[in-house]
Amino acid sequence: MSIPVAVLDIGTTKTVALIAERASDGVRILGVGMAPSEGIRKGVVVDVKLAAQSIALAVEQAERMANMSIEGAYVGIAGAHIASINSRGVAPIPHGRAVTQDIVQRAMDAAQAIAVPDNREVVHAIARGFSLDGQDGVRDPIGMMGYRLEVEAHIVTGAVASIQNLYKAVEAAGVRVIQLVLEPIASGEAVLTSAERDLGVALVDIGGGTTDIAIFIEGSVWHTVVLPIGGMHLTNDLAVGLRAPFAAAEEIKIKYGTVLADDARPEEIIELAAFGEEEMRVVSRREVAEILQARAEEIFTLVLTEIKRSGYDGLLPAGIVLTGGTAQLAGIKTFAREIVGLPSRVGSPQKIEGLVERVSAPAFATGVGLTQWGLHEADNQTLELTKMEARARRKSREGVFAPLVNVGGWLRNALLPERGEAQ
Repeated sequence: MSIPVAVLDIGTTKTVALIAERASDGVRILGVGMAPSEGIRKGVVVDVKLAAQSIALAVEQAERMANMSIEGAYVGIAGAHIASINSRGVAPIPHGRAVTQDIVQRAMDAAQAIAVPDNREVVHAIARGFSLDGQDGVRDPIGMMGYRLEVEAHIVTGAVASIQNLYKAVEAAGVRVIQLVLEPIASGEAVLTSAERDLGVALVDIGGGTTDIAIFIEGSVWHTVVLPIGGMHLTNDLAVGLRAPFAAAEEIKIKYGTVLADDARPEEIIELAAFGEEEMRVVSRREVAEILQARAEEIFTLVLTEIKRSGYDGLLPAGIVLTGGTAQLAGIKTFAREIVGLPSRVGSPQKIEGLVERVSAPAFATGVGLTQWGLHEADNQTLELTKMEARARRKSREGVFAPLVNVGGWLRNALLPERGEAQ
């Protein structure tokens, strides 16, 4: 059984803390904590103290449920400050020997040797694919023979100030940041199939304040971007259009909302509490749908523009997978397909055990994906420690037998005649 990991999904509308362990076919959720997000705007910390309070509340709930404490966590990061670029790195292989992890790391280091402004820092450097002596399509070069290793890497950067504020908020809640993970990449871990990743798919995670996009091709991430628009904009449009409090608009969106105006009959009536009115006011469901459809059209037009800008729009036969809280809106799958022109489906977290009913909705895709990422990283660290221990034992054995080898050499030199002596 693996060591449990903890994760934090600090979103614009909610903060989620999860504790999970490795299961036979995925992850087992041991603890769940959730609190309304404060001090977060469009995925970025704008008030460290308020954000820390939300994090601490979510962490406390998860700890109580799992009956264990959280010291360090894998933390999701998003926000419009996120940017990405693809870069190539090269490393020679001495004497045409087998590729080792050190050689792969040297190639990755070369790929990261790009000009990064002082106000930005690298969040991720992910290998998209390798080329060995000009042969493309190599996914895992370790152990293969060659003379020249090239790597195509996806480099994700973020604003230093935004990253530091996120660190401060998490640490103020008493939790150490183990690693920052870009949220759309984490969501992909939870909702995408291997076939979709291999064929080509765009993950579209529509959260409260941002829409996160990650394009996966040939099993790896090729493009990422975060758009500063999300489900809260839908709610805000309703609040303004219906002249209703934000909370009332959110409730109407969840209960009666659809992004397909033609599916909402004008005679369907909804009661709501409006500003400045003591009595309940009525609006038609068609009016609500028209407001939501207009904003949804803007979101998916931006998604389509970003997919085309990436240059990979012709390489996505698996289409788009929608996730995040807004993906639960009625009609959104059909509407996305009409606007983007690609197959679409709504993705929910897969391969989970334990507290399934609490995290099975699309809104928890990032949190569950973070647990899968964290457990994979923990497994890699355990494997690396095992290799280091094996190397240490091998060197220890060699140290024990080295004197015997030296004695053997001395005896051989003493007993055998020197070359050139008469036999």
